[in-house]
Amino acid sequence: MGITIQQELEQIKQRGLYRSTRMIDGTQGPHVEMDGRDMLMLCSNNYLGLADSPALIRAAVEATERYGTSSAASRLVSGTMALHEHLEREVAAFKQCQAALIFNSGYAANTGVIAALVGRGDVIFSDRLNHASIIDGALLSSARLIRYPHNDVRALEALMKKHRGSGRTLIVTDAVFSMDGDMAPLRELVELKEEYKALLLVDDAHGSGVLGEGGCGTAELLGVATKVDILMGTFGKALGSFGAYVALSAELRDLLVNRARSFIFSTSLPPAVLGASLAALKIVRSPEGASLREKLRGNAELFRALLVGSGFSLPEGTTQIIPVLVGAVQTTMRFSEMLLGEGIFVQGIRPPTVPAGACRLRCTVMASHTQQDLEWAAERICVVGKQLGVI
Repeated sequence: MGITIQQELEQIKQRGLYRSTRMIDGTQGPHVEMDGRDMLMLCSNNYLGLADSPALIRAAVEATERYGTSSAASRLVSGTMALHEHLEREVAAFKQCQAALIFNSGYAANTGVIAALVGRGDVIFSDRLNHASIIDGALLSSARLIRYPHNDVRALEALMKKHRGSGRTLIVTDAVFSMDGDMAPLRELVELKEEYKALLLVDDAHGSGVLGEGGCGTAELLGVATKVDILMGTFGKALGSFGAYVALSAELRDLLVNRARSFIFSTSLPPAVLGASLAALKIVRSPEGASLREKLRGNAELFRALLVGSGFSLPEGTTQIIPVLVGAVQTTMRFSEMLLGEGIFVQGIRPPTVPAGACRLRCTVMASHTQQDLEWAAERICVVGKQLGVI
């Protein structure tokens, strides 16, 4: 007989890897209430501050009043509503693609899309730091998974030469890596996929709405928006709503409708979510969205400069994801707890999310943070960092 559930939980605790949820009251703003205290929120993916936007709230209410609270079925049974198709048309236009398909989450999109596109006899080349949903999708597909060193295009090309086969080839990468905040070399990956006749899937969950002149994302910023085969993004981060989408060709969309199990066998997103997502897209594509992106860029530059100036080690990057490298599990979690005591909510990130020895505080700034918020947070992080010997 194996170990009991209680013993397994105890082992997790002993390794410093035990996780639990923390409840906040109110909206996902720059400040939240936790246990009756005001906390500066420094770990939310609500990058543009839209999660409590009056426009999104109003759109969600109006969609509910008109269409009800649920689609009540999967899209292929009876769950396709006018709002689903309206949102997909808007996403396709936003992403400069022929078509789009909505999924219930980024996890559902990645697992469903990868397993639909490739299978036995096919090969997946995946960046070593890709999100867990990409890895799980690759494992579900039964295709051969080959992981290449992070952002190393030369190593990827060597692997592609070595493992040429008769099956389908898929290159998959995060666009903005969620734990490091750096970007994938999408221009070079597009060149490789064209040379080797591969498909390229880009997960732009953390770049959509944020990067590029029009907020279209990392591919727009790097000038390859029309050259990526499948662009995945989410509504639940910068767009302040929920769910995910892929933007792609009409042909690939048809394949996913027929093959992606997470799409086929899931009740579709409810009207309130679809209404909020449509309102968010409208804001992102407007002058207001451009202003929010500019504020976010300024906040990220300010906070990064403040931390570097205090002596912290930060990975290279320019995005709103700003990881403070700590190293050891226990020190990282102690750092997070002490910051809670100071009034700052920022999560410590541990294995398996990051490699052993690479634990960090994953700080994320929002457009809705004030300069005073960030200056105060950087000062308190510096104080605690010195107390713990991190700097």
